[in-house]
Amino acid sequence: MVESNPLPSKNTTIPWFQPPHHRYALLNANVVDPVEGIILENASIHLYEGIVQSVNGSAEEWESDPHTVTVNLEGKFVCPGLIDCHVHLAAVPGGGNGLESVKNMNPSASLLRQPLVCKSMLERGFTTVRDCGGALFPLKEAIEQGVHPGPRLFIAGHALSQTGGHGDMRGILNEYECCGGAAQGVGRVIDGVPDCLKYAREEIREGADFLKIMGGGGVASPTDKIENIQFSDQEIKAIVTVASNAGTYVTSHSYTPKAIQQAISLGVMGIEHGNLLDETTARMMAEKGVFLTPTLVTYAAMAMFKDFLPPASAKKNEEVLKSGLQAIKIAEDAGVTICFGTDLLGDLHFAQAREFKLRRQVQTSTNILRSATVNPARLLRQEKFLGQVAPGFAADLLVLNANPLEDITILDMPEQHILATMKDGRVVTSRWSKLGIHSGKTSNIE
Repeated sequence: MVESNPLPSKNTTIPWFQPPHHRYALLNANVVDPVEGIILENASIHLYEGIVQSVNGSAEEWESDPHTVTVNLEGKFVCPGLIDCHVHLAAVPGGGNGLESVKNMNPSASLLRQPLVCKSMLERGFTTVRDCGGALFPLKEAIEQGVHPGPRLFIAGHALSQTGGHGDMRGILNEYECCGGAAQGVGRVIDGVPDCLKYAREEIREGADFLKIMGGGGVASPTDKIENIQFSDQEIKAIVTVASNAGTYVTSHSYTPKAIQQAISLGVMGIEHGNLLDETTARMMAEKGVFLTPTLVTYAAMAMFKDFLPPASAKKNEEVLKSGLQAIKIAEDAGVTICFGTDLLGDLHFAQAREFKLRRQVQTSTNILRSATVNPARLLRQEKFLGQVAPGFAADLLVLNANPLEDITILDMPEQHILATMKDGRVVTSRWSKLGIHSGKTSNIE
């Protein structure tokens, strides 16, 4: 009798299959609570199967398990993983020539570089990011399956733009008339209600978690002015209807009060940038529960590298850079929920953590940390899973050697202050010998 060969294991058929989770017992931790703005001192944290099982709960069972990885944190601070609510992973570094290289990057070259951008974000402590145009479902799926290390990814697919709007990268001398729905890197050009319905549905079909519209003029686009509003009321309403029917929401690239007011009056729930926000518009946003995601560091970084922008864009960048900090203060005073965003492009991704220091000029450390944890969790509709170190939440954690509630700018120096990053209950980056990167093997570290 010939014996049949056993079926191959999942580890054989899928070589990137994730190893089982360790059970972690993190002892003597100072847990950062961004909701209350306090530290839970001398706490014990139990992590298993990617979830925080308990904080200061009954420990007898899991501490006695021989497979538990027990780590004495010696008073180190445990903070929720950071969330960046405005990134563009497809706008990768390495092309040279500033913004033009981002616009002209070959899609395959971009896709091959995106995993390195994702890995660097983990090293800076960002365990979740929201991509506002460019990242597509194959990258999200690859991260979820463990093909590449990267943050949890929530994607808009292609940002939706009118002809000549912020997502239309054709220059003024380009006479090529692009057809309806043409994708151009981070954006897709659409016009009229039928296009808005069709291509909003296409983005949802292709895996978008939310929809992004270009509701006003922008810095990087060559032919529109900052003060322009773009889509008609009917077009925005059509996109909002598609999102609402699919159980999600629309966010809008908008700088001016006019563009913001148009968007939120039609059901848009998020505003990106908002640098020219005024008090009246901020009050409207607060009343409607609309989220604001400022992105100060991108303007500062583009201004730092003088040749990054062409002259017309550099002039627009100077305009919005001056007003960005004041807009955050206006929004906070009005009670708007503010999220953390960076919007960095090309060679500027390295500056992601520098947003913290910029915001410190107008916000407290506690409020800035909330903007990078609990507030974006609400925007992502993950407020019961992300943004806190609490039972039932994702085991997305940072181990820090200083207290971010006292000085948020420590997060601007991840090499010095972030000892380890855990995502989904696995150590994904470590600068501390007590917490090794997850390899599937178990050990006890006292």
